[in-house]
Amino acid sequence: MSSSPAITLHDLSFSWPDGAPALDHVSGTLSAGRTGLVGRNGAGKSTLLRLIAGELAPSSGRIVASGEVGFLRQTLTLRADAPLAELLGIHRTLAALRAIEAGDVAQEHFDAVGDDWDIESRAGEALDQLGFAPADIDRRVGEVSGGEAMLIAIMGLRIRRTPITLLDEPTNNLDRRTRARLGELVDAWPGTLVVVSHDRELLERMEHTAELFAGRIESFGGPYSAWEAHHAQQQAAAEQAARSAQQALKVEKRQRVEAETKLARRERTAKQTQVSGGIPKILAGNRASKAQASAGALRGTLDSKVDAAQAAVDAADARVRVDERISLALPDPGVPRGRRLAEFRWDGRATVLQGPERTALVGANGSGKSTLLAQLVHGGEPAPGRPTATLLTDRVGFLAQRLDGLDEAASAIENVQAVAPEVPTGTIQNQLARLLLRGEAAHRPVGTLSGGERFRVALARLLLADPPAQLLVLDEPTNNLDLASVEQLAQALDAYRGALLVVSHDFAFLERLGLDTVLELDGDAGLRELPGLAAHTG
Repeated sequence: MSSSPAITLHDLSFSWPDGAPALDHVSGTLSAGRTGLVGRNGAGKSTLLRLIAGELAPSSGRIVASGEVGFLRQTLTLRADAPLAELLGIHRTLAALRAIEAGDVAQEHFDAVGDDWDIESRAGEALDQLGFAPADIDRRVGEVSGGEAMLIAIMGLRIRRTPITLLDEPTNNLDRRTRARLGELVDAWPGTLVVVSHDRELLERMEHTAELFAGRIESFGGPYSAWEAHHAQQQAAAEQAARSAQQALKVEKRQRVEAETKLARRERTAKQTQVSGGIPKILAGNRASKAQASAGALRGTLDSKVDAAQAAVDAADARVRVDERISLALPDPGVPRGRRLAEFRWDGRATVLQGPERTALVGANGSGKSTLLAQLVHGGEPAPGRPTATLLTDRVGFLAQRLDGLDEAASAIENVQAVAPEVPTGTIQNQLARLLLRGEAAHRPVGTLSGGERFRVALARLLLADPPAQLLVLDEPTNNLDLASVEQLAQALDAYRGALLVVSHDFAFLERLGLDTVLELDGDAGLRELPGLAAHTG
């Protein structure tokens, strides 16, 4: 499938204010239509989107876009009291339109409206598609769930009709119903759409897949699964070529050694003949000179063959990708089996979390899962009629959905030191290195890191807790993680000998954890035990 480029990158570089490089001489194109942009955590995908959107200025190089760009960042940062019109991105246009309708004919209002005289009706239709009433445009952001807010923001980009739209991890925190709605929006998107995501289902809806890797954008005509198969085939061929090149190098080196042995044998024979006087000295000298010249030519030819074989090995090895993976080893908290660690109560019933059991808390967006976890970890009185959650241990590790426990201005090392002041700096650096946060990345302000890198800083804080947590409470832990890192996290949690309480909409991840209990929280504040994930309807 061929398509004209919507975005072209020319030798693009970007460095953070402290000089740390984020992108280095990146070139490539992103096609018109729907493109999934993939790459490992920390490759620079979010930074690249911010550069394309104009939020950041490149250090060098340039970006050529075929039209105006709309951008949805990885996290929504609007105030809870902001109206939904602001979430839709039309609040200024709407305010100008209403001012004109009220009789204010100031030119600035007409400039703000432009050609969008029907913006309110379009916004009402958009809200109606999402299950809201047109009048909800004046509701507050804090009155809708995080997933609903994300979907409204995406719909706002659509009704603003920018020719190019960039979405950074749009399925974070979305339940299954909301993801399905997002999928329908994506399928019918009217312009060019570039989506950074680790969500396989969303990536399968793309027409193209582009990977950011080692300073290049490599594009493929097809969804993620087709790209993955193509990539695996390329890697298999590259690995076979590397093995063949290595074998050819061994052959050339062996032949070089064998030839040297033969030449040495000839030289000894010639010297013995000369010493014995079997031939005249002048003839022996001529023969020796010719033999030396012949040997030199042969050595030169053989050396050239070895050098060529080595160059072929280097070229073949360069085509073999070595993807680094995080290394996770959660500490053993030594929690006895059956030790009571937390308790949920509702309607006179109770569920107790014990070591080393695994519990999933599921429910639709807006049902209150994150609120219940916060009440469990931080205490406080629940709202009337809501389930109550009580900790029965003081050794708890909490990974919040928004990772809002991090000091954005401090470095990764400083963030870990804040919770592990007795741990040597070298130990912290080693732990961060195992999580692929090395060198400058460990010293940069956390606010400049990618979502996946920030998650790994938060994870390092849990790993170095002393004493280790008996209960890990994880709220959407796979948000912003690449697929390889999700696999590593699942393996580490599977081997963890403490108790787990996990909120996630990623059912494939939850199924990897060997769950003992599934609790479902519904919007009416009900909490019930399910026989398994399949019984969850949200």
